[in-house]
Amino acid sequence: MNALNPHPGLSSATPASLAPPALLEVDRVSLEYRTRERIVRATHEVSFEVDPGDRFILLGPSGCGKSTLLKAVAGFLKPEDGEMRLAGQTIEGPGADRIVVFQEFDQLLPWKTVKQNVMFPLPASGSLGKSEAAERAELYLEKVGLAAFMNAYPHTLSGGMKARVAIARALAMQPKILLMDEPFAALDALTRRKMQEELLELWQEIRFTLLFVTHSIEEALVVGNRILLLSPHPGRVRAEINSDAFDLHSSGSIAFQNAAQRIHRLLFNEQAPDAIQDFSFQDIRLSY
Repeated sequence: MNALNPHPGLSSATPASLAPPALLEVDRVSLEYRTRERIVRATHEVSFEVDPGDRFILLGPSGCGKSTLLKAVAGFLKPEDGEMRLAGQTIEGPGADRIVVFQEFDQLLPWKTVKQNVMFPLPASGSLGKSEAAERAELYLEKVGLAAFMNAYPHTLSGGMKARVAIARALAMQPKILLMDEPFAALDALTRRKMQEELLELWQEIRFTLLFVTHSIEEALVVGNRILLLSPHPGRVRAEINSDAFDLHSSGSIAFQNAAQRIHRLLFNEQAPDAIQDFSFQDIRLSY
């Protein structure tokens, strides 16, 4: 892929040696999984880099392998070809430096309170003792607005509140990268928008690194500052764009709607590369 400006925060004249190193490197990764009938190739030679502090989106239609890629970054699936590196180290399996937030609400332990759910992985992973874990759980529950529900049980919470608990639990581990697999997909539209807003507010405060999977173009533009577009199955890199110009406040604008339409055309190959020279993003990389 050719990048007009691979680091949007830097001018194109900035020497590559001065650019900060990528936190996550995915290098020509092909992934497969087995069904009863056959082996399915989920992605083919996918490459991208996630920099520290990025809100990096994997966007594509159902079946393009974006969730499979996330599982591989989490260490649950080994590539058939290619390599994944976090902070320069090859990813060999799961680790506390990568925490996943899934879309299913049953990821919380029903017999534990909200606070206990957030605390649980900290002593279990050897990260903190019990008293320190309790303090950190309270801190992150405060950050997601659930301080008043620390002693509540998951069955008493709404879907949005359960999602907040899952995010608090993940951030309390202070991972190098937070992995989110369509975490708001099961929520109603209003709650989903609220959760997007709260996630961005948390990012502004903590500046964590995020790898986020979605099949919603609008959500990708709102949540992400960089978006990787994956082709229909098997997933290949169609393009990478810088979407830092958009947020929740611009979601109703003409520019936002035009961007969403152009992304749709790129995803489904409805427009030749030389026809997108008026693309309004700061940075675009194409791969065909």
